[in-house]
Amino acid sequence: MKLATYNVNGVNGRLEVLLRWLDEATPDVVCLQELKAADNRFPRREIENAGYSAIWHGQKSWNGVAILARGQAPIETRRGLPGDLDDSHSRYIEAAVNGIIVGCLYLPNGNPVPGPRFDYKLRWFKRLGDYAAELIELGVPVALVGDFNVMPTDLDVYKPERWRDDALFRPEVKAAFARLLDQGWTDAVRYLHPNERIYTFWKYFRNAFARDAGLRIDHFLLTPALAAGLKRAKVDKSVRAWPHTSDHAPVWIEFS
Repeated sequence: MKLATYNVNGVNGRLEVLLRWLDEATPDVVCLQELKAADNRFPRREIENAGYSAIWHGQKSWNGVAILARGQAPIETRRGLPGDLDDSHSRYIEAAVNGIIVGCLYLPNGNPVPGPRFDYKLRWFKRLGDYAAELIELGVPVALVGDFNVMPTDLDVYKPERWRDDALFRPEVKAAFARLLDQGWTDAVRYLHPNERIYTFWKYFRNAFARDAGLRIDHFLLTPALAAGLKRAKVDKSVRAWPHTSDHAPVWIEFS
């Protein structure tokens, strides 16, 4: 099974890029983030014509997540992260696909620090941790996939010294990610490539992509049953160089 994540940075504005990548990469399941589209603006017909069924949790102009499955319909199991009934952000959707549970998430950015956005990020991360603990206790195959907006280690950022006070690299955020791993989750990309400098995001300005001045913020966290079958992990970096592309590149893993 080939499971992918892609922060599209606007599903309608980047639809041509998304469809081209789906055709070339043929992933089985895809988690999308930053749809930036209300539910009634999601391009369902175009995605179905590409061979995928989808569920989505949209929001006008901001956020938004979706799960696509090739040749089958994902069965929605949750919409929205539990723990805060007042949270209206579209940042989490979950489905059963081909015998596994896939949770697609878009964790808050949190900048500027300090401030209410960073406080919200920490609260959201705490809610994710609480729910992740429930998922892993179920003992079923689960993958938590998406844009976590965190660089877990110095190896995940091109110049760590420049990011110490950023919300993506603050000690509180890295500690929250580490607590997830301590529950028994496996960071799939880092597990297969423990010492490699791998990036999934490059800013649009200052020639960041050409300089390979990137960040690894898109992750796959797997329960032990899935981690045992891990075979490959790759960033489709070439997609980041396509015209009108996202500032993220698609990332995928394969497992048996």
